[in-house]
Amino acid sequence: MENIHSGHRERLKAKYREHGLDSFTDIEAVELLLTYAIPRRETNTLAHALLERFRGLRGVLQADEAELAAVPGIGEKAAALITLVRSMNQRYLREKPARGAAISGSAEAGQYLMPHFIYCRDEKAVLVTLDSASRVIRCHELAQGASDEVVLSSRDVMSIAMRDDAARVILAHNHGSGLALPSHADVVTTAQLRAALQLIGVKLVDHLIFGDDDWVSMRDSGWMNGEVSPDVG
Repeated sequence: MENIHSGHRERLKAKYREHGLDSFTDIEAVELLLTYAIPRRETNTLAHALLERFRGLRGVLQADEAELAAVPGIGEKAAALITLVRSMNQRYLREKPARGAAISGSAEAGQYLMPHFIYCRDEKAVLVTLDSASRVIRCHELAQGASDEVVLSSRDVMSIAMRDDAARVILAHNHGSGLALPSHADVVTTAQLRAALQLIGVKLVDHLIFGDDDWVSMRDSGWMNGEVSPDVG
């Protein structure tokens, strides 16, 4: 049996070397990854179990290490490898935009911020500080939690803006529901933060709401300038 499994592993690896991951199904991709952490077992059954347990590849990559290790046959090494792949990808994506990159509109802001929300199941808030030419000074992760709403402190946001000597800021957070639509609380919080920042001469340029692979700009959609009523669900 081991020889059969070894031959299958080598065929998977050869297929990857020759054709890349685009030639793989999700099952095959997870199966191949598991071969590097589980040396003496067939991994096809385990790949099926992971994709079924977490409802697809996205769910597998979003799962935390303890959840992955709890799947029978996976264990700590395979779980650590899966989360390492995720973390390395997050680091790569976050390092691509260099400090000093200019953000001139919502499209650039969305592309810059999306890596902070990839694989994130919990709700998280991020603040980007900018100079007067809209160049990035720093990107700060403000808060993260499993609840439906992350509480943002005006005092904390103002403190960060002053410490970075920012002229402008962009706020972003994600919705765990996957729906990138501002809630009533989002509209109220944005108005409060905008007013607080004005007191110290800092402009809130935009507030982006992320959901799955999409985002909504509150500025472009009229939520920040009063074109849309805050009396939403």
